Amino acid sequence: MPDSVKPENTQPDVAQPGNGQPGNGQPRNGQRPYIEFREVSKSFGENAVLDRVSFNVMPGETVCILGRSGVGKSVSLQLLMGFLKADSGKVIVAGEDITNFSEQQMEAIRKKVTMVFQNGALFDSLTVGENVAFPLREGGGLSEEQIYEIVDGLLKMVGVQEMRDLLPSDLSTGMKRSVAIARALSARPECILYDEPTTMVDPLMAQLLGDLIKRLKIQLNLTSIVVTHDMRLAKKLADRVVFLHEGNAIFFGTSAEMEKSTEPIVQEFFELDELKLEC
Repeated sequence: MPDSVKPENTQPDVAQPGNGQPGNGQPRNGQRPYIEFREVSKSFGENAVLDRVSFNVMPGETVCILGRSGVGKSVSLQLLMGFLKADSGKVIVAGEDITNFSEQQMEAIRKKVTMVFQNGALFDSLTVGENVAFPLREGGGLSEEQIYEIVDGLLKMVGVQEMRDLLPSDLSTGMKRSVAIARALSARPECILYDEPTTMVDPLMAQLLGDLIKRLKIQLNLTSIVVTHDMRLAKKLADRVVFLHEGNAIFFGTSAEMEKSTEPIVQEFFELDELKLEC
């Protein structure tokens, strides 16, 4: 992969959690969290989706947000990207309190943090290569030859190099997500947010996408949040896990610590995962 597509900042090593409880944002081993929710609440009408939720993500760390559908997992990502605003609490990204940022202020944050959407959010009329090249052309300062080389390296990295000239409509759901990851990387982010990366794909593609996300974390040392209901994916990727239930973060810690949790809904997730493996 060409140097020009690597993240601008080299992230420190992952910090390990202590007691499995939501952090308070204090420095750990000289580091401060890259992302932090401090008592964040968000409601839609009378539906309290998030109720004083707190967690943090250290530089270079992968945190998975687990929970049933409708518990605020994707809403958390939208708060981080500034697509939604918290009703109360603080949302910290890259050391800045973005809670009340304007759209113009969020533009600078979105250069550091990018999101891979469930549907890929690719431009239908552009080829795979043109989709990945889009952020590079928007940023300026690169020749077409340089852009071609970077795009080629990114497509090769995510395993879809031979699909460069295809349109998104020619791709499977899993391939669209691989291309979306390549496009996200072309923006040279410090952090990537993944929204249900293995939803609606077959088990083999789910495994390939999980392996890809893990490999990118190791190679590029990216900070990341993965929203998922897939326990196996969380075990593969997560340094720590946030478990959301009925608007609350009922668990925050490592996968190993989560296995010892006495919360009934957490144990139910593990039991369902074991049933899937037996099938």
